[in-house]
Amino acid sequence: MSSVYARHRGAALAAVAALASAATLLSGSPAHAAPPTPVDAATARTYLGQLTVRAEGSSDGYSREKFPHWSTVSGACNTRETVLKRDGSNVQQDGSCAAVSGTWKSPYDNATWSAASDVDIDHVVPLSEAWKSGASSWTTARRQGFANDLGQPQLIAVTDNVNQAKGDKDPAEWMPPVASYHCFYARMWVDVKQHYGLSVDPAEKSKLASVLNGC
Repeated sequence: MSSVYARHRGAALAAVAALASAATLLSGSPAHAAPPTPVDAATARTYLGQLTVRAEGSSDGYSREKFPHWSTVSGACNTRETVLKRDGSNVQQDGSCAAVSGTWKSPYDNATWSAASDVDIDHVVPLSEAWKSGASSWTTARRQGFANDLGQPQLIAVTDNVNQAKGDKDPAEWMPPVASYHCFYARMWVDVKQHYGLSVDPAEKSKLASVLNGC
C-alpha cells in the first residue's frame, strides 16, 4: 500500500469515525451527571483518616436561609440552571436561562428524565449536615460559597424524590440506591468534607471507610 493511499484511507476512516461520533451526540442519549471528579479512593482514604472525628453537633440555629442559594453564575444563569446544563444532555435554555428541554440521567438511581422539574440539584454534603459538622461557625459568605460550589464535587443533578429521601442524612444513614455508585459517592463526600475542614461522626466514618476499602 502506498503511503499516499494509506494517508487518504486513514483520513477517510477518521471522517467516518467523526460522523459516527456526531451521530451519537445527535441521538440525544442521556448523559450521566458530571460534577468535578473527586479524589481517587486511595486519596479519599487518606483524607478520611485526617478528618476530625466527633459526635455530630446540634442543629440549633440552622436554616437553609443561612446558606444562600442559588447564586447568579453568569447573566441570567444561577447555580441550579448551570448544573442542569452541565449534567444534562441536549439541554435547551430559554432567555431566562431556565432549562426548557433536555435529558437527565440520575446516577443515584439510574432514572432518566426529560423535564427539569423532575430533577433536583443535590448538595452531596447536605447543608444541615455541614452545619452540624462545623459550618455553624462560618460566615454567611462562606456558607453561600459552600452551597453554590461548582468547583468541588458538591452539586449534582438527581431524581427529585431520591434527593428528598436522602434529606440531610449522612452515609451511615443513606447511600444512593445504585450500589455501583457508592464508591464515587463516598469519594465525593470525603473530598468535600476535607476541602471545607468539616468533621465526621464515628458511624459516618465507619461507613465511609467500609465503602472506600471496597473501591
